[in-house]
Amino acid sequence: MRRQYIDIENSDTLRLKTDTLDAPAAGEIAITVDFAGVNRADILQRLGLYPVPDDASPILGLEVGGQVAAVGPDVDGFKIGDSVAALVQGGGYATRVNARADHTLKLPANIDSRNGAALPEALLTAWHNVFTLGALKPEETLLVHGGGSGIGTIAIQMAKAWGARVVATAGGQEKCARVRSVGADLVLNYRSGTLIEDFKNLALRGAIDVVLDMAGGDFTPLNFELAAPDGRIICIGVMRGSKAEIQLVPVLMKRLTLTGSTLRGLGMEGRAVGFAALEETMMPFVAAGQIEPHIDTVFSMEEAMAAHNRMQSGEHFGKILLDCRQTLN
Repeated sequence: MRRQYIDIENSDTLRLKTDTLDAPAAGEIAITVDFAGVNRADILQRLGLYPVPDDASPILGLEVGGQVAAVGPDVDGFKIGDSVAALVQGGGYATRVNARADHTLKLPANIDSRNGAALPEALLTAWHNVFTLGALKPEETLLVHGGGSGIGTIAIQMAKAWGARVVATAGGQEKCARVRSVGADLVLNYRSGTLIEDFKNLALRGAIDVVLDMAGGDFTPLNFELAAPDGRIICIGVMRGSKAEIQLVPVLMKRLTLTGSTLRGLGMEGRAVGFAALEETMMPFVAAGQIEPHIDTVFSMEEAMAAHNRMQSGEHFGKILLDCRQTLN
C-alpha cells in the first residue's frame, strides 16, 4: 500500500514523502490513519535525543486513530473497516501504518478517530504509572503535575472514575480553571510563586498517596514533602530538569517509593498486558463518556513542525494531533 509520511530531514525540518507500506505481518493490522497523536518523545526523536529501538520504525509517531485497512495472519477480533486507535512502534505520522493487534483498541461508538488518536499513549501511560506502579486505590489522593497535558487530562479522569481524589498543578489561572473543568478537585498554579505555601495552606502536606510527576527537577523534594506515609512517586518526565537535590530522611521516615518508566521501556509484551487491562478496566468508562480526550489543536501533516513548536511552547491544553487524511496521487 502506498502511503505518505513525515520524514525528519534535520532537527529543524520535517518533510512529507511517499513510500510503500509492507503488508501486515502475523499478529498485525494495517490502519488507514485519520489522525496521529503528537507526543514529547517525537520532539526528542527529531532532535536526536531519543534513540529509536532497532525494532521500531524511524518515522515519527507513536499513536494513531483510523480504520482497519487489512488484517494479517493470526489476528482475531478485528475486521476491515473497524474504527480503532493504536499505539505503534513508530510510523504514526503517515497515512497508513501497521500496528500490533494487541496494542490496538476498538473504539466505542461515542469516540471517533479524531478523539481516538488522543487515547492510546495517555491511557497506557496513566494506567501503567498511576494504577500499576502507583497502585492507586479508590478514596486515595493523586497529585498530577502537568494537569493540562494530554496525559494529565486523561489521568485526572481515570483517577476520578476510579473513585480517587485528584489534586493537580498547571501553569496560569486560565489553565488551572480548565483543569478543574476536567474533574480535578483542587488545582494549584505552579507559576504563582507561592506553590509550597499553597499546598500547606490546603493541608496537603503529607496527604498525597500517589504523585504522577512530569516535571522532575525542583519538584522532586516537594513531592517528598507532600507524600503521605507509604506514598508512591512516579516520575515520567523531566520538564524542570533531570537533576534534583533531595533529603533522604523523608524517604526513610515515610517509607516512600520513587520510581519511573517510559512506554518503550515496557517492551512489546508489557504494552500488550497494559492494553488488555485497559480493555477490562478503563474502556467501559470511555464508552460511558466518563473519560474523554481534550484536543488542543489539529495540524495538517505539512504543518508537523508547527505542531512540534506548539508542544514545545508549553501553552497547549490537552492533545495535539496531525490530520493524516491525505489523498495519494
